Amino acid sequence: MQLSIFASVVTEQTLDPSATAESWIKFVRQYGPIPRNDSAFEEHINKASRRAGVMPIRFQHPLLTDVLSCFNLTEEVRSVVLTGHAGDGKTNLCHRVWQGLGGDPALSDSSAPYIRHQLPNGLMLHVIRDLSAWVPSQGSEWEPEKVDLLTRFSESIHSQNPTEYFLIAGNDGQLIETWKRLPENLAIQKTRLLFEDLLVEDRQQSDGVQLSFFNLSRSSSAVLFDSCITAFLSHPGWQLCFNEGNDTRIEYNEYSPIYINYKRLQDSLLQSRLRKLFELCDYNDIHIPIREILALLANAILGHPKVTDRLMLPTDVRTIIHDRLVPQASIYDNIFGINLTDSRRDSIGVFSALSRFRIGEETSNRIDNLLIYGNTDETLTPYFTKYLANDPIYGASEAYLREQSIYIEGVDDDDRSKGFLPMLASQRRALFFKIAEEEVLELKLWHLTVFSYAGEYLEKVIKPLKTKKVPVERDIVGRLVRGINRVFVGMLVNSDRELFLGSSLHASGARVCRVFEDNISVRPKNGQSVKVDWYNNRPILNVSLSNNHLESLTLNLVRYEFLSRVAEGALPSSFSKECYEDVMSFKSKLLKRLTLRRQEDGSVEEEQHVFQRMVLDDNGNPIPREINFTMPD
Repeated sequence: MQLSIFASVVTEQTLDPSATAESWIKFVRQYGPIPRNDSAFEEHINKASRRAGVMPIRFQHPLLTDVLSCFNLTEEVRSVVLTGHAGDGKTNLCHRVWQGLGGDPALSDSSAPYIRHQLPNGLMLHVIRDLSAWVPSQGSEWEPEKVDLLTRFSESIHSQNPTEYFLIAGNDGQLIETWKRLPENLAIQKTRLLFEDLLVEDRQQSDGVQLSFFNLSRSSSAVLFDSCITAFLSHPGWQLCFNEGNDTRIEYNEYSPIYINYKRLQDSLLQSRLRKLFELCDYNDIHIPIREILALLANAILGHPKVTDRLMLPTDVRTIIHDRLVPQASIYDNIFGINLTDSRRDSIGVFSALSRFRIGEETSNRIDNLLIYGNTDETLTPYFTKYLANDPIYGASEAYLREQSIYIEGVDDDDRSKGFLPMLASQRRALFFKIAEEEVLELKLWHLTVFSYAGEYLEKVIKPLKTKKVPVERDIVGRLVRGINRVFVGMLVNSDRELFLGSSLHASGARVCRVFEDNISVRPKNGQSVKVDWYNNRPILNVSLSNNHLESLTLNLVRYEFLSRVAEGALPSSFSKECYEDVMSFKSKLLKRLTLRRQEDGSVEEEQHVFQRMVLDDNGNPIPREINFTMPD
């Protein structure tokens, strides 16, 4: 079988003649943050799509071609394990592989967690597309045929000439737990240890093992977002709602919040800003599964705090318009799940992840002056007109202008703030998606988030390293070094040309470490250097003490923000403890490296000990001063 025959599985999104605008909206609602049995989500969506007469929202998973290639009979065939978080698309990916290999559609459409298919070479492919639904529940006895099947899998992947192949999908925790519960034998034990190693080391293969291991939770959330939003917005179901024949229906015309949000979600600037948040989640080691991205998109269009389940139906629209509640359907709030209850919002990973940016809570004096006084301050009026007055729906609505006036002119602080402050937070969220690219620096866009250096992190660290393969700017490296120096030494060190290693007579992890151990040149010199490199799809800070001694610190978003703020004189309490401990742990590794280097070059003193105490000069540069003493006999 040639790979080209099945490598591109076409995902068509079609409509049944019975489909209506109402049935489509009800179907989209099923993707939203409503209570349901998430363990059977794929089956639930398939049933809902058949009732609505529409195809589910589908797209080709970024890993589909790689998974299919494992079953290419012109190459070496390998068994496959798909793991990851709930909602990563494992079950659907199994369906696409089955479809690509010519499996019986009736079996694929069934709810059976285990199906099998004979490959053209006569060998059998066993597919367990939902491991958690197939294995016995905790405390129950194993059925002999299931033990036999998983034992055969464990033996086959360690065989050079397997006689059958497997495709197994299961959450990472379930995967390890299943192999722990199986009756112990050598093949089962080797396979369990193999899974643990592949997960911990983030590898797809192991030498001598006929297995490809795909951890879907390592997929880029930003790349998944690109696929999700394209498939979501381009689905023909929207044509049932928004076409010339429906223009006069209030549920779908230009006054409908469903229509307004659908159009705004198509805005390239909004999509770009939202994608950057997903990208920042990736570089902050937070993965957003496909299911949760689709939940966000459905909520973005249908969210409203005053309707059942906080998601609009067409029947809600007339009342919302009549009661002047359209502003509460703001897509800019819905993206962050503000329409949901606190408990529901916190229980959904994507909204919990986005809440960490604190968009709506963070601000600057200029932004708040714009939002509060912008329509009367001539220096701010152009911005107020552009971003609020020109948007009477989700910007300067009647309700906003009324509460703004009360806030400015009111006497009782509590009363005047009660109605306006939530609106102020809503407008900050809206501004994050509205501020034009050419005004990002002027209005300090990223000050609307807790990560004020996030824009720089993407544009001047991630982008040049990942796409251009060019060094990070010297000033940025210098700032990071200055931040690290201040943490390492515990004083307001200003030096950014050398990295100073300090310790204390009590412990190297003390807050203030005045005992000078060594300094490392930032610019390459005698094997020493400090630079930001790209490794394993992440930026890392590499510190070389010599040609043979190097230690690295992964620069995720939180650490980058922490070091940058410390370098500028602030210690952000919101995330300082964890970051401080990470940086101090890095310091301990460097001190161990320093000891090894000294042992190799013979510079370790035995009888006479020389200590150097660091003091800062007027410019904040550490100056070592020697203190000599000899240990008693």
